[in-house]
Amino acid sequence: MPETKTCPICGVKILVGVIGGDRVLFSVGPPGDRAKLWARVCQYNQKPGCINPDGGQNAQASDYYHPPTP
Repeated sequence: MPETKTCPICGVKILVGVIGGDRVLFSVGPPGDRAKLWARVCQYNQKPGCINPDGGQNAQASDYYHPPTP
């Protein structure tokens, strides 16, 4: 059964134990994975207590935030 963990640093919720891998529930937009969370949040925070410090190992270019072009 999936377990929900909440990061004490950024407040994001992660569903752990879901078929297909952990799912990150962002406050805005579709769910993602730990690599996307790391690319968009964790790499900038770098505070003790983060529950996703190694999430960037599998980050791809599409995981990073790209502002819409006008």
